Amino acid sequence: MAKKSKSMQPTEIKAAETGLPLPSNLPNIPPEMEKKLKAIKDKLDKFKEKVLEKFGDYIVGIALLPPEKAQKEGEQGKEGEEKPDDKKDENKIHVLVVVDDTTSQKMTKDELFNKFSSAVKQIGEEVDKDIASQCALLTDLWQNCYDAKYDLNRLISMSAPLHDTGMLAAIKIAEIHKSMVIKKFEKYILSYVLAGSLTQGKATPTSDIDVWIVIDDTDVKKMSRLELKDKLRAIIIGMGAEAGEMTGIKNKLNIQVYILTDFWESLKEANPIIFTLLRDGVPFYDRGIFMPWKQLLRMGRIKPSREAIDLFMSTGEQSISRVKGRLKEMGMEDTYYAILTPSQAAIMLYGLPPPTPRETPDVLEEIFVKKEKMLEAEYVKILRNNVDIRKKIEHGDKKELSGTELDKLINDAEKFLKRIKELFTEIEAKHDERSIIMLYDEVMTIIRDVLKLEGIEKAQDTQLIKFFEDELVSTGKVPARFLRDLNEIIEAKQKHDQKKLTKTDIEKARKGSSGLFKFLVEYMQRKRGQEMERARVRVKHGEKFGEVILLDTIAFVIHDLDAKEQQIEKAAIRENGSLGPLEKTNLEEFEKELAKAKFPKRVFVKEPLFESLKGIFGHDVEVLLQY
Repeated sequence: MAKKSKSMQPTEIKAAETGLPLPSNLPNIPPEMEKKLKAIKDKLDKFKEKVLEKFGDYIVGIALLPPEKAQKEGEQGKEGEEKPDDKKDENKIHVLVVVDDTTSQKMTKDELFNKFSSAVKQIGEEVDKDIASQCALLTDLWQNCYDAKYDLNRLISMSAPLHDTGMLAAIKIAEIHKSMVIKKFEKYILSYVLAGSLTQGKATPTSDIDVWIVIDDTDVKKMSRLELKDKLRAIIIGMGAEAGEMTGIKNKLNIQVYILTDFWESLKEANPIIFTLLRDGVPFYDRGIFMPWKQLLRMGRIKPSREAIDLFMSTGEQSISRVKGRLKEMGMEDTYYAILTPSQAAIMLYGLPPPTPRETPDVLEEIFVKKEKMLEAEYVKILRNNVDIRKKIEHGDKKELSGTELDKLINDAEKFLKRIKELFTEIEAKHDERSIIMLYDEVMTIIRDVLKLEGIEKAQDTQLIKFFEDELVSTGKVPARFLRDLNEIIEAKQKHDQKKLTKTDIEKARKGSSGLFKFLVEYMQRKRGQEMERARVRVKHGEKFGEVILLDTIAFVIHDLDAKEQQIEKAAIRENGSLGPLEKTNLEEFEKELAKAKFPKRVFVKEPLFESLKGIFGHDVEVLLQY
């Protein structure tokens, strides 16, 4: 008998982990069986070790079978009197050993069965006279299923595994799941079949458990065939999860549901999946559909149609065409965009808007090769070549792209991307240097503007920090934390000048600058707002509200503050305080004048101004105070 591969390591239930030679939470094990297990654990372990030591990888599984009833129906004595051998039968330990005979070549099945049975029985008697062992060949197990004899399957579903390469678990969960499905949908279920690596002899203890179910849709009236399939499929798959929880088996139960009409069509079309299912599948339930088809397939009577053969033949040419098309597509799209978009990203990082694909090589060369001297010309050449190939394929000038050409495009793209990543780092480093200078200049500018509002018109950079501290921080107008932020910006600028600037310095300066900027801008807005209020004259005329803003030499007039589109006019302020003729203006000019205006600390309203207000708003104009 040929030895099996050692790669298939069995799953064993260890007593040290559970206190029992099987998971204690299996609902299919009666309480009396659990009690018995505890008492016979040492005997079972010794029996299992001796069997595995002698036969090793040929053993598919060893399981403790449910206890048989001491007295069978009809064998009980008068008035319930027990027979003399009843107690003896109750003490029997029934063990099943499943043997893989699929690789047997040197002896017949009967010879193999007798050899294993005798050896296993002898081992059992040596361990304990109460061990009643029985053997089952794997091929016989499957043959029973082919003959619609499922008693052994049901027995295994109620057994406790002592040693399992995965087959016992598959039979257990499939048998339980099948029972659930048949109980609920017996009218529709034609076949329930175990398939996949388990029945092909390729399974491992962690293999998925594949089953497929055929549903009879030939007599469906109240719903469409698709609705029937979807409805039953959802419930059946849900039952699969429930069966997994009941048994504690962790292997995934893959459930395929077919309706009879689709299955038949797939069979006629020579679908390889369906042929494989029929060839390797083992029925756990069949209403005369699966086994006749399986026999016909074995006899060579199920053959693909001419249409199916032609379809399979044409698939080869179609596949080659798709490969060639994919090569062109990869050259035209994939490798093209793989280097084009990063090139545009580098240009955007530099500070320019992304150019068109056609312009990208020229812009890349102009900026990074010629101007900044940060990139070698060979990389622009790679980009140009890629753009040219795409253009030729797109216009039909190049009909095909060979594998060699594609390999070169891919290699060039990888080389290009590696260099572009380095370029990104260089661009960011330059940006960091420039950003610190810009940050420093912006901070100094806004501090000057703030100090001007405080009456300090001119100050050197070296004096700004002292003025900032004395006039703003010390007086409580600006929180002290912003002085620390300012010092970090100045320190970063000094390190930049000394070429000692680090990423940490840049991040610290940026982090503190955002809060400083925001506070100073808001401070200026509040300050300007307060000053502007002194120059604002608000009036009421009729049911409307208007206002006049008095600047140095010019006044702006808004007739209706509540209007959706405000009309703004301007007038010169005469020496006597009255307003000159009104002229139309716009919001942009108004804001421009406000930005450069110097508001006086005090505003005096002279009598001629009142006369001007009457002329503008009417004689019923009222001046509002403390609004």
